[in-house]
Amino acid sequence: MADVETTDPFSVRPEQRPGVGVKLFYAIGNVAEQAFVTAVAFVFFYYTAVLGLSGSLVGLALFVGLCADAGVDPFIGSWSDNLETRLGRRIPLMVVAAPLLAVSFGLMLSPPQGLSDLGLTAWLAVTAVATRSFISLFHVPYVALGAEMASGYAERSSVVAYRAVAGILAGVVVTALAYSVFFAGEGGLQRPQNYPGFGWSISLMMLVGIAICCLGVARYASRLPQVTPVARPLLARLPGEVAEIFRNRSFRILFFSALVAYTAVGINATLNGHAYVFLWRLRPETIQLIAYAYLAGLLVGVPIAPLLAARMEKKTVVVVGLGLIILAWTVLPLLRAAGLITPAGVEALPWLAANVAIAGVGSAFTAIAYPSMMADAADEHEHLFGRRREGLYFAGLGFAFKAATGVGVLLAGFGLDFLKFPREAGRTVGAVLPEDVLVPLTLAWAPVPAVLGMVSLVLFFAYGISQRRHAEIAAALRLRAA
Repeated sequence: MADVETTDPFSVRPEQRPGVGVKLFYAIGNVAEQAFVTAVAFVFFYYTAVLGLSGSLVGLALFVGLCADAGVDPFIGSWSDNLETRLGRRIPLMVVAAPLLAVSFGLMLSPPQGLSDLGLTAWLAVTAVATRSFISLFHVPYVALGAEMASGYAERSSVVAYRAVAGILAGVVVTALAYSVFFAGEGGLQRPQNYPGFGWSISLMMLVGIAICCLGVARYASRLPQVTPVARPLLARLPGEVAEIFRNRSFRILFFSALVAYTAVGINATLNGHAYVFLWRLRPETIQLIAYAYLAGLLVGVPIAPLLAARMEKKTVVVVGLGLIILAWTVLPLLRAAGLITPAGVEALPWLAANVAIAGVGSAFTAIAYPSMMADAADEHEHLFGRRREGLYFAGLGFAFKAATGVGVLLAGFGLDFLKFPREAGRTVGAVLPEDVLVPLTLAWAPVPAVLGMVSLVLFFAYGISQRRHAEIAAALRLRAA
């Protein structure tokens, strides 16, 4: 593993350029996070279509969990920004999170048998709050560590690219476990007895991923520049710190555009299972291929995104990425809603595979460029206000993701009830739904999120940190340090 290199002999804040080994160990941490993100997508379908809870109750329970998660992010961000240990500011919190996250997620997919609707809702709400809180305890210091591991404009995109590739591979493994092991064959996703085993397998995967990451990067993390902790108690200083980060225009733009975009993602992702099973009538092995097509799109986009970010503005990369996602959410779903194309089963596979591959490329572009831009905004914050706030900046991004995704899940749940989606459909293998249910489901699944994506794009256009502007900020910080 490479040590921290100093490029400016007069600077007390050396440039960070992690070696390949450090990047690989750091990236393995994203195996845990993406395993969770991929697996948690099954929860809504499990509780609504399989266990028979109303969409509104499930949406509300998951919304409560996401709101609790979003609410703790600023506390964790400020805590990790001001933590002083021999392992640095971030690693201790990540270590504590690992076992708590694993246990709470396993319990989420293992509700006791015989619970009433109210009991199931309470079980889901409690385990969702616990799981989401513990994923925050890992996620916020983890992404903040990635931001401070590298300080160069292009080097940051490289760190995020390593992280993204590990996440894609984790998505492949979880998808294969789901559709080739736990939900393979007749009945597929509609077999309730297979969900607990799936949940505990993912829990083990998350625990191992975090452990390897922490062991691998601990030495490098301990040598990163430390800040002097603030003496004031967390609760006393946090409101002022949050107000301070919102004084930075770049942060505000990134935050609010992400808030709208993630709401769209929440709606679309929540309804994926219903769309694939009831609208496109796919078997589990076919859904697996669709998931692989999306991951293939990510794999294409991830290595291209850092190259584009080095040759053009990161803002342009995000705009292109969002444009591709909006395209995927618009063309094919509208054609299906209009009845111009109505493939089902195997016939739908080429259409959907091409569509999600395009969305995968766009998602890769935004997933690489957006966190890198947030790190650049954190540099601007230090330039403007004299204090490093990576933890709070990425807590803000995490808050936007979780709060907005929670709203998306809630809207999707209420939407299912509003559309009068038949609750018994999930218990009937091969159920065929009428077009007056499928057409509104199609519109809610993709074109509605596409409209929100366009709103996010409009908000994002005001972002102003260019490569030249960041170079000026970095030079000013080096001069101040000298």
